[in-house]
Amino acid sequence: MFKELFSAFRSGGMLDEAFAEFDHMLEHAQWMFHRANEVLTRSVPPDQVRDAIYARDQSINRLLRSIRGKIVRHLTINPGGDVAACLALISVAKDAERIGDYCKNVFEVGRFYNEDFKVERYHQPLEAIRTRVATLFEDTRRVFRQSDAAGAKKLLREADAIGDACDDVINRLLHDSEAMTTHEAVAYSLLARHFKRVSSHLSNVTTAVLGRIEDLDFRP
Repeated sequence: MFKELFSAFRSGGMLDEAFAEFDHMLEHAQWMFHRANEVLTRSVPPDQVRDAIYARDQSINRLLRSIRGKIVRHLTINPGGDVAACLALISVAKDAERIGDYCKNVFEVGRFYNEDFKVERYHQPLEAIRTRVATLFEDTRRVFRQSDAAGAKKLLREADAIGDACDDVINRLLHDSEAMTTHEAVAYSLLARHFKRVSSHLSNVTTAVLGRIEDLDFRP
């Protein structure tokens, strides 16, 4: 269904510009996620990328407002035209804005927790999750641009698996009786939560490829 609706965004004019701006939102968030993870892995010091990360977050916020404005103007000029596509884009643009916030949160964990990650039974699973979420960004952008339903279903399964892996980390932390410093345990739990939310909002974007407006953000 959305393959036809998204064709509205490729017909030129404000909707086409709004569609491009949405992809820029995801591009900025993807950049933020990679830089945040460089801080987590101690590849770069936090002060080297802090201002750039917050600037990208502000760019995402401006793009969200711009998209909303373009859609309102489009519907004012063309009342009743492309309403479903416009509502879909507004919904997923808000998801992209939230992704930016969570990428910023990942950066803040790396910034404020400045010691090493020593507990391998949590560090290794979270490293694997981090890599999977990083891959999800580019795949989500591609699937959305191409309105690829088969690819979308595959990505939703991957997002669900990432969510389960994050839940497993949190569950094990809550029941762990082995010695661990409090601040390291807090860092692991925050990362599991933030990675899950990034993945979840990316999957919300993916749902737009599959169904009706009322099904956005939901799936069996």
